[in-house]
Parts: sequence; C-alpha cells; structure tokens
Amino acid sequence: MDLSTIFGLIIGVLGIVAGNAFEGGHFSALLQMTAFVIVISGTLGATVLSNTRKNIVLGVELLKWVIKKDDMSYKQRVAGEIIQSAKLARQESIVAIEKQLPNFSDKFMKNVFRFMADGVDPKTLRDVFENEIELKERHLNSAANIWIDAGGFAPTIGIIGAVLGLIHVMVNLTDTAQLGKGIAVAFVATIYGVGLANLFFIPIGNKIKSKIIEKIEVDEMILEGAVAISSGLNPFIIEQKLQSYLKANEEI
Repeated sequence: MDLSTIFGLIIGVLGIVAGNAFEGGHFSALLQMTAFVIVISGTLGATVLSNTRKNIVLGVELLKWVIKKDDMSYKQRVAGEIIQSAKLARQESIVAIEKQLPNFSDKFMKNVFRFMADGVDPKTLRDVFENEIELKERHLNSAANIWIDAGGFAPTIGIIGAVLGLIHVMVNLTDTAQLGKGIAVAFVATIYGVGLANLFFIPIGNKIKSKIIEKIEVDEMILEGAVAISSGLNPFIIEQKLQSYLKANEEI
C-alpha cells in the first residue's frame, strides 16, 4: 500500500477538522447531507457528461494505482530479463530468444520481443511500438483526467449549492427555524466542493498520472532494449543504457 496516499488524506482531512475545532466549531456542523448530495451528484453528472463511458470505466479502475505501492523490483526484474536476452542473443542468436518469451514478466515485452525474434529490423520495431506506447499513454491520461475534471467541477457545484442554500434562506426569512439550516447548507456546500476538489479529486488524478509515467518508462525501457539487441549491441552497453531507466526513480 502507498503510505503517501494514506498520510496525505489523513493530514489533509484532520488539518481541516482540527482548524475548525480551534475556532470553536463543532464537527457536526460540517456534516450536511443536503450539501453533500448537491456537490456529489452535480460533480458526478458534469464529469460523466464530459467524458466517454470508456474513459470513466478505466478511470475508476485506475483508482487501485493510487493506493498501490511503487514496485521498483518489477522494473529491475524486467531489466534483468532484457540483459539476459541480450546475452542469449550474443551467445546464440536472436531467434533463440523466442523460446524464452513465455517466461517474461511483462506482457508488452513478450509482444515486442516476439517481433524482434521474427527478424523485424530495429527501425521498424521502434516505429511500430513507439506509436503503441504513445497511444497507450494518451488513453491512460484521458482516463486519469476524469478525476482532474471532477476537481474542476466540484468547487463550482459547491457554489451552486451555496446559492441554493441562500435562496432557501431568503424564501424563509420569516421562519427563523429554517434560517440556520439554509445558511449551513450554503457554506458547507462550498467547503465540500473546494475540499473534495483539492483533497481528493485533483490529487487522485495527479497520483494516477505519476503512476502512468512509471508504467510508460517500463515500456520505453523494453523497447529500447529490444532495439539495442536487434542492432547487435554488446550486452554490457545495453545494461548501461538500461541503468538510466533504473536510476530515474532514485534520489539525486
């Protein structure tokens, strides 16, 4: 589990609740079901209207990436398989790599190295799979953007909720029992809109996009390794080229 996600949510929410308490406010004052329904339903409707069903489904599926712990060992394992393949191609031939395809950890790697083992030249190999990587990245980012979109809509929907609350207050000026309720909905709706946008929706979208970058880096490393092997580079040189991908996530 990604602890930064958990800590971020806890710190953000507790900070707001604690600040409210320091000012003498009560936690119950922040719990307004009417305001919550207005903000959530309005934001959901606007987000669904702005995106395709395919992007929405994938965007929800990508939520698991937000809490999934970064696994550097996976990238290192893939790099090791590329280096072993380079050594095998050097000792025997590129065709010999075909027997190792079922043992590869990465599905994309199996596909790329199958093309390489079939004798596809390096330039064509790069052209074909660079395009595939670009399309994959675009598709994943489009799905991640549903959370960014929700973060953009939520504050505005919160303002709509606030206006509705104030309208309710104006209509019931003579009914003092309803004044407090209407004013509470007005202000809490704004808090919900801004809070959900900046504590949940936008951070979730940004976290998913950072995970996408990591995924694409693995694909680029695989393609770079395949092109290098196909070009007949020495395994030692290939290993040095792959080190740049492995060091990208290390602290500088």
